[in-house]
Amino acid sequence: MKLFLIKLGKIHKTLKKNGFCNGMRIVSMYGREFLRNIFGVKAGDVLFITGGVGDSAVYRTANQAEELTIHGFKCARTIIDNPFLVSFVKKFKIFVFHRTLYTAKIARMIQEIKKQNKEIIFETDDLVFDPAFFHVTDSYKTMNVLEKKQYEKGVGEEILKDSQAKVCVTSTAYLAKILANYGKKVYISKNKISNHEVEVVEGILKSAEKTRDDNVRIGYFSGTSSHNKDFASITDTLMEVMKKYSQVLLYLAGPLDVDNKLNIFKERITTLPFVPRDKYYENIFKVDINLAPLIKGDPFCESKSEIKFSEPGILGVPTVAVRNETFSSAISDGVDGFLADNVEEWVEKIGKLVEDENLRKAMGEKAREKVLRDYTNKNSHNEGYYNYLRSKL
Repeated sequence: MKLFLIKLGKIHKTLKKNGFCNGMRIVSMYGREFLRNIFGVKAGDVLFITGGVGDSAVYRTANQAEELTIHGFKCARTIIDNPFLVSFVKKFKIFVFHRTLYTAKIARMIQEIKKQNKEIIFETDDLVFDPAFFHVTDSYKTMNVLEKKQYEKGVGEEILKDSQAKVCVTSTAYLAKILANYGKKVYISKNKISNHEVEVVEGILKSAEKTRDDNVRIGYFSGTSSHNKDFASITDTLMEVMKKYSQVLLYLAGPLDVDNKLNIFKERITTLPFVPRDKYYENIFKVDINLAPLIKGDPFCESKSEIKFSEPGILGVPTVAVRNETFSSAISDGVDGFLADNVEEWVEKIGKLVEDENLRKAMGEKAREKVLRDYTNKNSHNEGYYNYLRSKL
């Protein structure tokens, strides 16, 4: 009942944030995905269990399941709301719990997994499992009282600390180091783009055309409202860039509150509405330069993956990103993207791309080469992880 009330609260916030019509489109899209995760489960080797149906679940369950399928595993995925959850224990050998609240039903499922001596794997792409970090985020602060009660112990900390869960899978080296402190064996499986989305991108590149004029379009594609502070960290940068370059237009997407400072440029700012993931790539293709800021030194931000490089990169759009551990491992500075530490460096490197169309094109091509090689399921390579899973079948 509590999970149901939480979902009603999330629907209300979605409608309030996006307006009734656009909000209902978002709710409807997630609703269809919700039903697929309940009724589309067939027996196999690996079952992914997730707490939601948003982008995190797409990358860490749907895309991870596709990667494993390519390498010979039979996978399925479901959600914690599935009424048949406990019955699935007899149908699979490995259970991957992704951002899963420790509900009574999950507790019963884990108890049954233990009885049958099967494999439990803890999976995360964020620092939400540690309440000390999660409770200071904007996402937690904007929750209603009931939601906060559910998240008071973080997301899945009980599963992580269970002695039966000896292995973790995560998206970044930063998170891997934290998870290793729990005494777990940790495998890094990067966030990778699915085969379907690669096809979508190829279709865009073949049929769509960039707007050809004297303007240069800079884009920032926010994931959730927790990125407001990240965007605010480059407000001064954007103020300088837009003052210096009258040809710069700013494209913003996601649940983002635009800083009032930028209102003086409102005629040059386009706000893109929420769209399904296929259309999302069309929006990215509209821009010439992508920005990926994060609050440097903030553990919650440091844990984020490099998808804000890979998603634009596969379209040949170059990125200027914060110089942190994750982006520094993904981007070769000055080759397939730029890294920046402070306002001066952000302005300098964005400026180079604004002024030089050939540099934008060359850097975008290099980024696309790297993403196709290292960040797609089509070319996935993680033999250590695959071999471990095979040993449990």
